[in-house]
Amino acid sequence: MTTRSSTTAPSSAEGMGLFERFLSLWVALAIAAGVLLGQFAPAIPETLSRFEVAQVSIPVAVLIWAMIFPMMAQIDFAAVLGVRRQPKGLIITTTVNWLIKPFTMFAIAWLFLMAIFRPFIPQELASQYLAGAILLGAAPCTAMVFVWSFLTRGDAAYTLVQVALNDLIMLFAFAPIVVFLLGVSNIQVPWDTVALSVVLYIVIPLAAGYLTRRTLIARHGPEWYDNVFMKRVGPVTPVGLIITLVLLFAFQGEVILEAPLHIVLIAIPLILQTFLIFFIAYGWARAWKVPHNVAAPGAMIGASNFFELAVAAAIALFGLQSGAALATVVGVLVEVPLMLALVRIANATRHRFPAPAET
Repeated sequence: MTTRSSTTAPSSAEGMGLFERFLSLWVALAIAAGVLLGQFAPAIPETLSRFEVAQVSIPVAVLIWAMIFPMMAQIDFAAVLGVRRQPKGLIITTTVNWLIKPFTMFAIAWLFLMAIFRPFIPQELASQYLAGAILLGAAPCTAMVFVWSFLTRGDAAYTLVQVALNDLIMLFAFAPIVVFLLGVSNIQVPWDTVALSVVLYIVIPLAAGYLTRRTLIARHGPEWYDNVFMKRVGPVTPVGLIITLVLLFAFQGEVILEAPLHIVLIAIPLILQTFLIFFIAYGWARAWKVPHNVAAPGAMIGASNFFELAVAAAIALFGLQSGAALATVVGVLVEVPLMLALVRIANATRHRFPAPAET
């Protein structure tokens, strides 16, 4: 792959679509719409809540599949065969994402939500917020990292390998890590419930995305798949996300109206965790002399979250009205401004990394 000759990083407006650029605004509007819906048309969320199978909301499950499927369909898992190229980058991202990030998220969230903020948050609710933070910490970014990679002039092919490898690890590591950390937090969740969430929101979309990609590329070719099919299904993700958030906040309206301070308190540990993980991965990459076009996207994967999965798991495990679901949505709300700040930091420090090799 030939590296880009330009010395100027892409601007936010150039690299991000309308939805990604204003994600925090859309989430804020979804919060307002959901709260209003819950207050003035409570029959709608109450009716939708009746459609459940094994405590899984069917309408929400359909919306979440709509969010996740386009992301899984764009991943070329054959790219994992290229792991021998720049192995240091893969070592860093997998170690940080699976051996460090979940546990620092737990430690920081527990410190703030269960100890420092104890006078402001009832203990039972704080435990639910902690559960939501744990779910965010166990789900490294899948889709938005391609945007962050572009904005930092990352190696697109290598970013694909990093994401694909993390998705494969997620199949086996997400459930055990979540169950362990929830258990440490004295939040008991049955294994079968977590396993069901993994099947519903990782295995099924992953398999569907893989089969769709393989079948359509074989029939129409990769160019048609990337430029026609993916552009058609891409808008499904933001639509599904916004509708899900509106429905979630239709149930969360009372919490928002009664304790808006909780949104700020939840955001504080999430913000600290984001910066901490970025600088761990980014600093490690610099110490190992990893090229910037590999180091920056790798650090972004750990710093950001697969919030669609976290929201889905929180709803499945604790319900639409839970504090865990609210905490995962706060993660959505703060992610884009934080990641854009990290993009600026990464671009400003590019000169401290070795130049990528021309191939």
